[in-house]
Formats: sequence, structure tokens, C-alpha cells
Amino acid sequence: MKIGIIAVQGDFEEHRQVINQLGEEAFFIRRKEDMKFHCDGLILPGGESTVIEKLVKELGLFKPIQALIQKGTPIFGTCAGLILLAGQIENDTRCCFGTMNICVRRNAYGRQLDSFSTQARFNNAGLIPMTFIRAPHILSIGENVQSLASADGRIVAARQENQLITAFHPELTNNTAVHQYFLDMIPIK
Repeated sequence: MKIGIIAVQGDFEEHRQVINQLGEEAFFIRRKEDMKFHCDGLILPGGESTVIEKLVKELGLFKPIQALIQKGTPIFGTCAGLILLAGQIENDTRCCFGTMNICVRRNAYGRQLDSFSTQARFNNAGLIPMTFIRAPHILSIGENVQSLASADGRIVAARQENQLITAFHPELTNNTAVHQYFLDMIPIK
């Protein structure tokens, strides 16, 4: 299994380490030319959503990523990646890919200094550690979206068909349950 990781800004290296730890191959996508390599799944990492969106468009990655989403390739967006996939962003008329039937709030937990860690239940994996850094949260989910985790009464993980999102950073903990869930979304060939 080969997992592509958008590596233009953010915490992409940590995702690569977890995917490799789980026994799968991960490679970085930094330019349009990197999209010619086959990937079974794609990760949109955390970072600055506006910067990642700008770079994805400038580097010619937007349409190839959009095509992967539309053809059903499993996509995993963490934090900023969640914002890039959201169909609606509170107080913002723009959205990047807009493929998930959700409304999100940017920086819902406050500034960098307000970052924190907690534990909450994720799907059937039980309690897992969750690290929130200037994190968004999901205000509402629409049709075909399944909530997978809540923390402090806020939805922080969801799935819609081939798309998985988390407001927290599972790659910054020693728990691999979320990445394993993502890998399990990928059909075996």
C-alpha cells in the first residue's frame, strides 16, 4: 500500500513515520510531478490551512487532489486538512475542496498558547490521546457524514464515504488507532 502525503507545509513528516510504523509505504507530494506516482490513499496534514491551500493551487496540485477525491481514493485530513475538505467554514464564504458535508469553525479552541491534549473515544478504538493545536472543530455534520469522536461536547472526528477528518493531531501521539482506521478504509487489491 502506498500513501501520498501532501508535503508543502505542516506536520507531514510525523504522518510518514506513523504510516511506516504500521508497515506501509508513504511518500511526499510536493509538486505536480509527484502526483504521477500511484497512491492508494492521501493525507492532507495539519499546518496553516490558508498557506496549504495557496501552495496546493500555486504548485498545480489542486486539480489532481480533487480528482483523487472524486474517484473515491481515501483521503485523511488532520486539523488544517479538515478545513481544506470542509464544505462550509463559519464566517468565511471560501472553501478549498469543499467535498465534505460539514460546517467547521477555525481556531475553535483559541490561540497557539491554548493548545492542549485530552483523551476521548474514537469510533471502536476506545479512549485515545488527542492533541489540539489551534484546532478547528466541526459545528455541524450533514447527510452521509458519521461522527467518529467528540471531545468536550464538540465533534472532532468524522467520516464521509472515502474522506476521514480529525480536528486533532493523531500523528503527534504514540497511538496509531486513527491512522490504522484510515488504512482500513483502503480497499485491498
